[in-house]
Amino acid sequence: MSPRTLPLLLIGIALLCPGCATYVRHGLDAERAPQIERSCLSRDFMPSPEIEQKILALDPEHVTESDLRGLLAQAPAPRIISIHGGIYPVQEQMFGFCRFLVGMGYPAGSITNPGDGTYTFSCYESSEKIAGCIAWYYEREGLRPMIVGHSQGGMQAVMVLRQLAGLSSPRLHVWNPLTWEQEERCDILDPLTGERRPVVGLQLPYVSSLGAGGLTRILPTQWDMIGRLHDVPDSVEEFTGFYKHLDPLGGDYLGYGSVNHFESMGKAVVRNVRLPTSYHHRSIPNTEHLLRSQQIIDSINNYHPNSQPFDVPVLDMKLDEDSSNILWARDVWYSVKKHWVLELQRLLRLRHTHVHGR
Repeated sequence: MSPRTLPLLLIGIALLCPGCATYVRHGLDAERAPQIERSCLSRDFMPSPEIEQKILALDPEHVTESDLRGLLAQAPAPRIISIHGGIYPVQEQMFGFCRFLVGMGYPAGSITNPGDGTYTFSCYESSEKIAGCIAWYYEREGLRPMIVGHSQGGMQAVMVLRQLAGLSSPRLHVWNPLTWEQEERCDILDPLTGERRPVVGLQLPYVSSLGAGGLTRILPTQWDMIGRLHDVPDSVEEFTGFYKHLDPLGGDYLGYGSVNHFESMGKAVVRNVRLPTSYHHRSIPNTEHLLRSQQIIDSINNYHPNSQPFDVPVLDMKLDEDSSNILWARDVWYSVKKHWVLELQRLLRLRHTHVHGR
């Protein structure tokens, strides 16, 4: 170990000393797991022709609160895989984000794990397990999950994408999130085509990473991401990388934000967003307080990001309540709404094609 590496390693150990934000998973028994699976995960979404046409007519880039509380409230939603960072109490901040999503109109059942009621995955849970759970959920729900990762969880989000792209291994096992056990198979029955397909190759609609990198890169769990963190594979359609200006924990040591910019390895559409220096690395996901004001809720629902690959957003209106972290929350919520609609439309169109053969 070089003299330059030792101080960084000691800092990393000191950061971990307050406690790791992780779970001890206790799976359901063989009798209870199938019951939960049947009651909570079987979603035979068969809307009336009128509802189907209204969903297909929605503009994914302009989803209103009326759409959310009315039409979309009658439909399933893609599962959101939230991955929190590694130092307690950072997971509590991510819980606040999950409650924010529910308050904005996202179904709680598409955020919490039906087996143990947890909101999030820990960044210390293996990327193979998380990717395998994603495949399990997709097979049963018919809507491709999305990922929101914070800090080390943002690094883990990229690791999951690498797993799904086959960059870590050519085979990937399915994981059951009710029993928390690895299944023997490495393929799933695609719910939209009815054909078997490998887990590797599954493409997600949207993934975001917030404050990834920084001092946590020196931890042994992240060594295999050195030099790879900012390369986004084609296992996702749209990816947004957020970082805070002047954030040692997130990688922007001296304000040279370009070192934190993610780049597409192929066809993935990648945006980079720089958040203000005043934001606090650990607490950015804490957004539940934004629900206290209808004015803030309206501003979040009316937000539309620019289409540029790099953005430095600003708050250009005066709000009547605490609006901290709104620049992150509104951008993520816009993408979540957008891909909720797109996934429903994809489901309905592919199902129609499969049934009618056209």
